[in-house]
Amino acid sequence: MSEDQSGRPTVRGHVKWFDPGKGFGFVVADDGGPDILLHANVLRSFGQSTVADGSAIMVEVARTERGMQATTVLALQPPEVPPGAGLADLADMDPALLAEQPFQAARVKWFDKGKGFGFANVWGSEEDVFLHIEVLRKSGFADLAPGEAVGLRVIEGKRGRLAVEVLAWDVAGRVAR
Repeated sequence: MSEDQSGRPTVRGHVKWFDPGKGFGFVVADDGGPDILLHANVLRSFGQSTVADGSAIMVEVARTERGMQATTVLALQPPEVPPGAGLADLADMDPALLAEQPFQAARVKWFDKGKGFGFANVWGSEEDVFLHIEVLRKSGFADLAPGEAVGLRVIEGKRGRLAVEVLAWDVAGRVAR
């Protein structure tokens, strides 16, 4: 545990697990110690409703009578995706070309974590954009809720429009500037 510039205790670690249905999960500190509770409200204040297991995270923490609890998310980085994981549509694509695509404002139509996919609509278009669970994981999300505002990098895939990166809407707005 260290302190940020304001003197508040901070912890670097990774997300052990997060369940959006339960509204919480846990962080494991890189330097050991007890698990740290990560409540959905703290994550939402950062601009995300979910986070992928294994994501690197930096949080401000407080000791409570129930143990350590994250009070503020300072940084999140999606987990490393093993080589070869993901969609066949992206296998032959140059990652630099994907990164050049602009973020577009979109709303999630639906996403079914069990099926591993869903759809969104870019604002101003009725065309569906396919959302695959591997793209969500690579982007640091575990799930998406209907109506959730997100930023998407979109390409024309072999079977239609395909999201290649997803960001929380407020984060996408900062990146786009």
